[in-house]
Amino acid sequence: MSAFDALVRPALVRIAAPGDGYDPHGDPFWGTGFFIAPGWVLTCAHVVAKGGSAVWRREPAVGITWDGGRTTGQVVLAKPRPAKPDDELPFWEFPDLALVRVEGAEGAACVRLSERPATVGTQVSLHGWARQTGEVKVRSVRAEVNGSEGGALLLTGGLPVEGCSGGPVVDLGRVAVIGVNKGRGDNEGAAVPLTSLRELYDVPGGQVLHEVLRAHDRHHFARNSLFGAVGTNWTAAQMRVWNATARGVSPSRRTHLYGLFAELPSPTGPGEVMALVDAVKRRVLHPDYQAVLETDARTWRDGVGLLHELHATEQEQGRGSTDLGLDAVLLYAAQVARHVAERYGSEAAGGAGAGVGVGSRGAGVGDPGTGDPRAAGAGMTAAGIDAAVRSLMDWIAGESGDVHAAVREDIAALLAPAPSEPDGPGGPPAPARAARADVRIEIDAVPYSSPRRYGWRVMLLFDGRTVSPLKSDDAGVSRDRLREALRAPIADALRRGDSGDHLAAVEVALPRELFDEPLDTWRLSAEEEPFGERSLPLGQRRAVLLRDRNRSRFPPSPEWRRRWRGSEGGPLRAVPLRAEVLTAGAEAHAPHVRKESRMTAYERLDAVPDGSVPVYCGPVGGGAGQRAMEAALAAGHPIALWRRTVRDHADCGEFHHRAGELLAATTGADALHRPVRILRMRAGDTEADPAERAEHAWAEDLAVLYDPPDRPPFEPPLEGPPLLGEGE
Repeated sequence: MSAFDALVRPALVRIAAPGDGYDPHGDPFWGTGFFIAPGWVLTCAHVVAKGGSAVWRREPAVGITWDGGRTTGQVVLAKPRPAKPDDELPFWEFPDLALVRVEGAEGAACVRLSERPATVGTQVSLHGWARQTGEVKVRSVRAEVNGSEGGALLLTGGLPVEGCSGGPVVDLGRVAVIGVNKGRGDNEGAAVPLTSLRELYDVPGGQVLHEVLRAHDRHHFARNSLFGAVGTNWTAAQMRVWNATARGVSPSRRTHLYGLFAELPSPTGPGEVMALVDAVKRRVLHPDYQAVLETDARTWRDGVGLLHELHATEQEQGRGSTDLGLDAVLLYAAQVARHVAERYGSEAAGGAGAGVGVGSRGAGVGDPGTGDPRAAGAGMTAAGIDAAVRSLMDWIAGESGDVHAAVREDIAALLAPAPSEPDGPGGPPAPARAARADVRIEIDAVPYSSPRRYGWRVMLLFDGRTVSPLKSDDAGVSRDRLREALRAPIADALRRGDSGDHLAAVEVALPRELFDEPLDTWRLSAEEEPFGERSLPLGQRRAVLLRDRNRSRFPPSPEWRRRWRGSEGGPLRAVPLRAEVLTAGAEAHAPHVRKESRMTAYERLDAVPDGSVPVYCGPVGGGAGQRAMEAALAAGHPIALWRRTVRDHADCGEFHHRAGELLAATTGADALHRPVRILRMRAGDTEADPAERAEHAWAEDLAVLYDPPDRPPFEPPLEGPPLLGEGE
């Protein structure tokens, strides 16, 4: 065997019907898998699907054979998978991955997973079991990454043979697995990039992947600590390759760091990791640095993957060295240590500001009211987290002698005890004091579409100005499909924007015809899911801001700026959006009542004092309500309240009165978000006492325009083709 075969071979598994073993004449051979952690095998979903419905019922129906023995495994996670166990999928779209639990294989050797994506030109080796001449044997071929398309890594120069599906793709330059063999065409092979493994976090039960990757990092930490540079050790093999260039952070250092990270609670999502990565890059690269492309980082080690080969030009740094990997990684590790200490130390102590030195209290971090279920699921206690953070801090301090002096000072400050907490961390706080970014959604009517369609764009908004696009659909969907089309993109964007305890706001810029769309009632998951953060309506958990798409295209008008200044500090007072409510009361919506003209409404709303908020007890997406809303927007009003549905208007007086009380009790525009959230929770509580529900019934279907002039002009709405004969 070659050196690479000797590394990979002990981790390879042969997947077949239970009891197949090595007998080439036994039950059908399905394909290949490989251990990514002791007791955990990664393969393709289409490989295990050959076991039929028993596999999808999580029975031990997958035969596993490896160097250490023979047993059965059960599929814990898979994407895609049939909706029902007896269903068959017509084809296996990407990511085509399955994670198999293998009891009794806790001593199995494991591959080393890369923390960086593959690049074009990467030389790789493809490994797996295959039957070419009738006998099933382990085989490997060399290939090259030629690009990516539709979620696949395209491979040329060498093609996987039948049976290799589910086997590892090894980067020969970094000595780490970067993908999973999927299949082949006439001239190209296709592999699933390892980064697609992150998609398994989002399937039911996906949080177990955190434990699997912890076990992976603990495994390699232990192997490296035991064997060092001796023998068939993945880290030792990486060091032999790395020594030829010696750039970035050494594999040995990274293995040690990942082992320390494995003892910490997992991050809540990509935003928590990327907030720290962004802060580090702003420190070592440029104060105004902002990533152009987003990364779906799910673990602390993913942050290291974005930093350990960081480079800059001498002009950017003003110093001789352009290899910033060690500076960036150790500063990031110090930020992680400080962040975890503040977040979990105070929670374990049962109060804010308790620091990390709380192990003597013995409180479980996952105990009710004291901490995070992610830590509880990993069997972590406050004392355990305390010890893990201290070990990480000690290691960082010992490794930071080679970093730039300014960065070393930052690291020391992050690790130093605060004066009032001699046993806990002090210095400057970690940067994640707010959401990493807010989520902006823009919706536009597609010109000339019949029936009417709406295109959409989802993006992250940093500091209210810098945009990072995520997903879009300019072709558009019908209005009744907007919620379904946007559910997954919004959920993905919120994972990237949320940071720790801090939730991203959702701002939606809509055409005025969609102002009555019930955005605050949208959910991130199917409504039949159990009660939880994903099943809660968006507006009951976080701020949902409705903005006017039309005026977002232009610089703010003087009226808009002036009225915002008047609303920002309060007090706020209600004024009728439609004047008929004052004179006709409950009859205001009757057809025979003359409606105020748009110009008259503009004149009236332009004359009200700053801090006034137009209020209306009916919809504004069409008819007289829309004309009045257009007048309010032209007069510069940044805030408005209305009821987005048509209903019995006998309670119009109560609606205006209660809305006026709500506004009068608010100290300013920003203070409006929480009272509105509480109202939505109480008005939507179907299990509440009938008297309590009646008390808040006026707020059912409450809509709020919150549109301050604090955004730069965005791209104009979608434009259609010119009419025939134009543009010639």
